[in-house]
Amino acid sequence: MQLVERLHERALGAPESGIVAVINYARGREGLLPLWAGEGDLATPDFIGNAAAASLAAGETFYTWQRGLPELRAALARYASNLYGLPEAPERFFVTASGMHAIQIALTCVAGAGDEVVFIGPLWPNLPAAAALAGARPVEVLLDAVDGGWRLDFQKLADAIIPRTRAIFVNTPNNPTGWTADEETLRAILTLARERDLFIIADEIYSRFFYEGVRAPSFHDVADPDEAVIYVNSFSKNWAMTGWRVGWIEAPAALGDVIENLVQYSTSGVAAFMQRGAVAALEEGEPFVTSQIERAKKARDIFSQRLTATNRVEMMPPAGAFYAFFAIDGLEDSRAAAFRIADEAGVGLAPGTAFGSNTGRFMRACFHRRLDQVEEAAERLADWIGKTA
Repeated sequence: MQLVERLHERALGAPESGIVAVINYARGREGLLPLWAGEGDLATPDFIGNAAAASLAAGETFYTWQRGLPELRAALARYASNLYGLPEAPERFFVTASGMHAIQIALTCVAGAGDEVVFIGPLWPNLPAAAALAGARPVEVLLDAVDGGWRLDFQKLADAIIPRTRAIFVNTPNNPTGWTADEETLRAILTLARERDLFIIADEIYSRFFYEGVRAPSFHDVADPDEAVIYVNSFSKNWAMTGWRVGWIEAPAALGDVIENLVQYSTSGVAAFMQRGAVAALEEGEPFVTSQIERAKKARDIFSQRLTATNRVEMMPPAGAFYAFFAIDGLEDSRAAAFRIADEAGVGLAPGTAFGSNTGRFMRACFHRRLDQVEEAAERLADWIGKTA
């Protein structure tokens, strides 16, 4: 204990992940259907793995560009240009060692000791924790739960901003709720940021998992290229590359030297062979992305319909991402319920307590899995709900 007590208070204050706590409790349990983690069940496609293997075979195992391989940055620019219908330059893109690394760098760019960052929640717990580890104070503005869905009270967001606020962090489509900001909402947030001289950190990792079009509305649709908007993204979700740990930042080119330094002093760059796989993902992976989204939409409908049919579940099919965030009538402690459900129903869920304040009665399920497994998990949960007073 004496050694632990000598550690810095910032490290000691890093919160335990409520998601990991449940995973560690029931990991590897025979027959359990794991809907707790934010990933699908498909392995990375061969065309991506083969590109990485070819790079290894060619001896690409040396130090590389801190900002990322020129080929990958150019591929990211082409991808963004096609997705948003805007001309994008490679100078705006920076390769990171995961989406989480992109988030840490973005937060380090804009905030530190004595500063505040406003987050729209409920939210994946790593995001406010990363702000705290950077020395800043995370401030939560919760979405309002309305008729099973979610809505942003813009006045609450405006009221949360004080002179020490440096940035607004916006994750849309949102993990865990699936809330997806429309263009009008994004424009209002941008106007507020301009008026208060704030950065926006736009986490659009789930932008392709949008069930009402090719992609979700984006700050790309409303912001000028050189505005104070830092986009963070990842290869994890779209291309089934969660274990690869490759992400990217898109930001005004004027920030390039600072971002490059932060990469240098954190990871010193991403392995070249992994970046070759990422290039293949961007250049060859569109059919795979499309098939993933189609499957996730079917899974969303299966899961939502079965649970709402119990008449004891509060939820709406999410507009984006691949999570169901739902409340069960009569259950207020989702952490305790998550352990019970793992034991009694054989389904692994993430407790709402992991995603912020006032969400203790909600549960998160990742439905991005084989449809038969989603159907079985929904049946088990519905049966458990029916037997629970």
